[in-house]
Amino acid sequence: MVFEELVRAVQSLNVEDAFRVELDGPAWRTFGNYLVRMEFRPGDRLIGEGDLERTMFFIGQGTAQIFPGTGSGGRVVMLRSGAVVGEASLFRDGPHTANVEAMTPMVVWALRLTRFEELVQRSPAIAIEVLRAAGGVLVCRMRAGLNKPNAAVTLF
Repeated sequence: MVFEELVRAVQSLNVEDAFRVELDGPAWRTFGNYLVRMEFRPGDRLIGEGDLERTMFFIGQGTAQIFPGTGSGGRVVMLRSGAVVGEASLFRDGPHTANVEAMTPMVVWALRLTRFEELVQRSPAIAIEVLRAAGGVLVCRMRAGLNKPNAAVTLF
């Protein structure tokens, strides 16, 4: 999978919590230089409850499932190509509250906090747009959790 396929997946995902970033072609290419391509097999864990890693993942191909953390009472959520997960790690320093596993073979692109901080220094306008879009995903997911009776809000 090439990076352009990820861009198309992100731009075409039509769900409420989509990563709605407004970048043109050159800005996407710049942003892509800060991402690391990774592959996962079914059952592989991207994020584990309690992990402290500060990485946001962009799903290029495949499907992931999110299992709520211990005692959260939340529901299993599925994410497909174009979705993001781990967006909360750009905003807070703390343990993840859910497990995220590959359901199918996956290609994801990882944005580690250290690389995001480099992006902030070198291309602040792009970094602000990425942060704005990640914040939009986070707010949408929080609202969805708050609007479900007896559901705990899970920040991946």
